Amino acid sequence: MKAENKTIIVTGGGSGMGRELVLNLLAKGAKVAAIDINENTLQETAALAGDRNVNLSLFVTDITNRTGVEGLLEKVISKFGAVDGIINNAGIIQPFIKVNDLSYEVIERVMNINFYGTLYLIKTFLPHLLTRPEAHIVDISSMGGFLPVPGQTIYGASKAAVKLLTEGLHSELSGTNVRVTVVFPGGVRTNIMSNSGLADRMSSSTEGAQKILSADKAAAMIIAGMEQNRYRVLVGKDAKMLDLLYRLNPAYAAGLIAKKMGALLS
Repeated sequence: MKAENKTIIVTGGGSGMGRELVLNLLAKGAKVAAIDINENTLQETAALAGDRNVNLSLFVTDITNRTGVEGLLEKVISKFGAVDGIINNAGIIQPFIKVNDLSYEVIERVMNINFYGTLYLIKTFLPHLLTRPEAHIVDISSMGGFLPVPGQTIYGASKAAVKLLTEGLHSELSGTNVRVTVVFPGGVRTNIMSNSGLADRMSSSTEGAQKILSADKAAAMIIAGMEQNRYRVLVGKDAKMLDLLYRLNPAYAAGLIAKKMGALLS
């Protein structure tokens, strides 16, 4: 689905890759409903949009609140008349520690935002999307959603759930007007990595720094994947390499990542 003249929802639009997705879509002539829990960062996104912010509407929403998400349907349609696509980008990463050291509070928060937030948007807007001439759902999973990363096990589990949800939707919606794409970013320079403490540890090595992709480049790849109606989009050389390696030899790939992450966990 081409972005031009379409109305597209972007969750997590107040910062990082979500912000870049919003700006990229606006530049392509789309109308954008940017959703975030943080009003200040949403306003910063609007300011960065410049003259294009006439096609931007901001919605301060906690996507873990199902009632709040369901209330968005009427608000967004009232503003734009229709919705043609959703990019489920909002997500958080866990602290870079092992499952044994994670509290249930943190575990539930990661699952509620990454999985249930995505599910609530889909369940709320899918009936409407099915009425559109063409529509698209893009869900952001993660490289950690197909490959185990020690220290990010719960985050990976939440993104694996997003992966299977999206792939299942792709099959269920086959033959309809709604296309579905699942995205697997590798290392991307955003605050989601900084919040875990992982970015600083990776940047301490030349190899790690080189593999961290800028958020604007990642956003461009994701939108290109949507416009090409791709089934899956691997963002970054690291994601592509590890996807291939994991499919060829899962045990070896998992062991390789465990060895690399072991030094960061110590």
